[in-house]
Amino acid sequence: MILVIDTSAPRASFVATIDGGQREEHQAPRLDLEALRKLARERPPTKVAVATGPGSFTGLRVGVSFGLGLAMGLRIPILALPTLELQAARTDEPATAVVDAGRGRYYYKLPGQPPGLGEPAAIPPSHPLVGNVADRRSLIAGGHRFVPDTALRRFVDAAATLLETAREVPYRNLEIEYMQSFSRKD
Repeated sequence: MILVIDTSAPRASFVATIDGGQREEHQAPRLDLEALRKLARERPPTKVAVATGPGSFTGLRVGVSFGLGLAMGLRIPILALPTLELQAARTDEPATAVVDAGRGRYYYKLPGQPPGLGEPAAIPPSHPLVGNVADRRSLIAGGHRFVPDTALRRFVDAAATLLETAREVPYRNLEIEYMQSFSRKD
């Protein structure tokens, strides 16, 4: 079983399990560490995948630290899933992935481009948006539109898509992408 943890968003955490063709996902306001411990005891994972950001500083640290500790403790592989790529994998249509960066800003990634950081007006409106953001209103007011929720894949299915090409990361080389990793686009 592969355990997938995404705590990059300030408003929700996602946990998914992928066991052959069986896929389950759970969303909660916070990562339930006790539930994860119980799950790992009952169904020990063979791999752990974690969203590595960009995203919420504290959220990323909690999710990645738990995933890394679990992987090291069980001596199983850990895989890094970039948050913006995880969001982009929720749709087949070319879309700009977005996640909250705080202070009215967003991390964003256009198809085929490097990630950026900016306010809604700085994000090119060339593609619809897909992402786990707390409040869409400022983006919509800035001239953006979102891929309809009905056209989105489940989180677990997007994770499974990325896991097809994800590589194992040595424990000591797992890196979290914080806001400082990005420069503002002017």
